[in-house]
Amino acid sequence: MSVPQSLQRAAMNIADTKPLLRDHSGARGSAKPQLRRYEVCSLLSGGQVAETRHIAPALPLFEQAFTAFTRGSLVETDHGPIAIEDLYPGDRILTRKGTYEPLIWKGMTTLIPSRKAATGTVQALTSFMADALGMERPASCVVTGPAARLLRTPAHMRHAEGDSPLLTPVQEFLDGMNIVETAPPAPIDMYHLCLAQHAVIRVGGLELETYHPGPDALRLVSYPIKTLFLNMFPHVEQISDFGPLAFDRARVMQA
Repeated sequence: MSVPQSLQRAAMNIADTKPLLRDHSGARGSAKPQLRRYEVCSLLSGGQVAETRHIAPALPLFEQAFTAFTRGSLVETDHGPIAIEDLYPGDRILTRKGTYEPLIWKGMTTLIPSRKAATGTVQALTSFMADALGMERPASCVVTGPAARLLRTPAHMRHAEGDSPLLTPVQEFLDGMNIVETAPPAPIDMYHLCLAQHAVIRVGGLELETYHPGPDALRLVSYPIKTLFLNMFPHVEQISDFGPLAFDRARVMQA
């Protein structure tokens, strides 16, 4: 499956036409959003595997779908831990429920964490040292991307959110000692994963969510942006096809 030329042209046109950029989480006033290449490997309904490449503006809507995990992250499967770059659609991944669910979609992009994103912020990685969250949580150092969410409520948020575990951005756990921010100057391969339903999986001993854009992700975006986004996910036709969230997400104030 190849990317239609019309969509590639649309991506270029979107980058040149600021009024079309209505992504509610995007940067305002930036001269011109950079384009980024996104690679997708997905399981089709007939059992075939499709590999496609997409070009789209490096807006938060797209970035968050590809930047949760770093190359080398170990994902628990029915064959034991497997590096995320070696996963293939159809591989069965262990979920928090104790079931093994097939991988439907894997997205990859390359970014330089020290370089500013479209929002003007640095897309830093978060490094969890061994035992940062308890015995063998994680068992060894785990580095997550800016889009990762951990099933855990940090202490400073419990007065507002309660004690029930929430899907919380990893940046909320920074403590400057065992959980630290890092922004290497070299390019880093970043990944995200989709199962048939939103789930929590074990990556390097941490409970992290699979990809879900959120029910309101496309509410304020233009039609060309919506088309580019949905074209990256062959298993869905509309945002509701991602299904419900497995757990509530923490309400985090945007900078």
